Amino acid sequence: MHLKNQESLVAEKSYTRADWQGGYQSLTQEFDYWIDDIEGQIPTGLQGTLFRNGPGLLDVNGQYLHHPFDGDGMISKITFTNGRAHFRNRFVRTTGYLAEQKAGKILYRGIFGTQKPGGWLANIFDFKLKHIANTNVIYWGGKLLALWEASEAYRLDPYTLETLGNEYFNGALSAGEALAAHPRLENNCEQDGGKPCLVNFSIKPGLSTTITIFELNPAGEIVRQHAHQVPSFCFIHDFVITPNYCIFFQNPVTFNPIPFALGIRAAGECIKFQPNQPTKILIIPRFPKEGQKKIKILKTQSGFVFHHVNAFEVEDEVLIDSICYQSLPEVEPKSDFRQVDFEASSPGQLWRFYLNLTNGTVRRELIDSRCCEFPSIHPANVGNPYRYLYIGAAHAESGNAPLQALLKIDLESGERQFWSAAPRGFISEPIFVPRPDSEKEDDGWVLALVYDAAHHRSDLVILDASDFSKGTIARLHLKHHIPYGLHGSFTSEVFGEI
Repeated sequence: MHLKNQESLVAEKSYTRADWQGGYQSLTQEFDYWIDDIEGQIPTGLQGTLFRNGPGLLDVNGQYLHHPFDGDGMISKITFTNGRAHFRNRFVRTTGYLAEQKAGKILYRGIFGTQKPGGWLANIFDFKLKHIANTNVIYWGGKLLALWEASEAYRLDPYTLETLGNEYFNGALSAGEALAAHPRLENNCEQDGGKPCLVNFSIKPGLSTTITIFELNPAGEIVRQHAHQVPSFCFIHDFVITPNYCIFFQNPVTFNPIPFALGIRAAGECIKFQPNQPTKILIIPRFPKEGQKKIKILKTQSGFVFHHVNAFEVEDEVLIDSICYQSLPEVEPKSDFRQVDFEASSPGQLWRFYLNLTNGTVRRELIDSRCCEFPSIHPANVGNPYRYLYIGAAHAESGNAPLQALLKIDLESGERQFWSAAPRGFISEPIFVPRPDSEKEDDGWVLALVYDAAHHRSDLVILDASDFSKGTIARLHLKHHIPYGLHGSFTSEVFGEI
């Protein structure tokens, strides 16, 4: 059931655009402090480090970016130890970040719309895009990695967040070779004797697209790698895994490189959604057997998917839960992302896809129609059947709007639990953290950054993942805001002060 009490307290439109815009101001400072302004109490069992990544700068010395996804990556770290929490943030010192900070102006084109000042003459035939390292951050194989899917990872010091340089995994990757920002961690890989395995991919787009799959052992070494050719252009941000497959949704889009080459448009503005074309689902065996077809392509109704929740196998079917849009929210030249009209576009909604591997058919059903994004599940259930998911959601049950709430869905019973930060709070991606030694799937905590427009600061909220009706266990008030972020992760490693 929905917890209606909070919804009834807020007017039909649960936000103002001015409040929402406050979260898209740059944070130029780098901080290092113990968080002392806390409502409630941090659970003593919560030990480890929360890492977050996202665009920390939305302008360069007053020159505004055309799209937030073009902003320089800033890592935030909240370390939990003995009932206390420490905050630190630091920009990833990419080559482009250092050059633009020194010059005090925009020097590079951005993928999603930012152009160098000076019009098309300043941008024509300039294909050198700025590496911004702003999408995700993971700790794996003893290394903290900032990820951006268009290029290689940056390695950071997990204590100080100092940038250590690019990571090439002992020469397995070459300079400039992309590594996606959405790895999937399989907790128990049968192929590796039950050890954990990190699965990731890279995309090399063109008239045909090359998808390369990488599997890394707990030491951070690439132990399996295989490449596959896919017809036509691919715009893929996320994927899912099962014990036997990697699965990608090839969204129906085209890319016209001519305006980009001529300096008229950025690359992201040259991508166009094709509503009359189907979405293709690419099924790639993780461990292909001799003579097995390397890739299977199924088709389903046209739509656009940025993020998936999870996938798992049931007999001859693969089930995939995904956030689907009716179409790609296209980036228009000379538009202002701060003036977006939420009501004019369709919301992302939660759907389940059933892929029949025997007869090649796909059916789908709507799980929840509420506007939602950024799902999180128990990490042990990646690639396996699961019951609970946590996701950022709009406050209202219908329509498109900024994320202001957290939604827990019980896929077995259909029960919903709902917690809202409306009217003046705005949610980033939630992270589920299991309680140590827990046996129940939802025994743990949900951590989420909330931008508080009333105080122009961000809070970290901690909820009991088993029962949202308890309200916040703790609310940690930061001394500043964190611009709306993208992805992050939690590790039980405590990277405290040194």
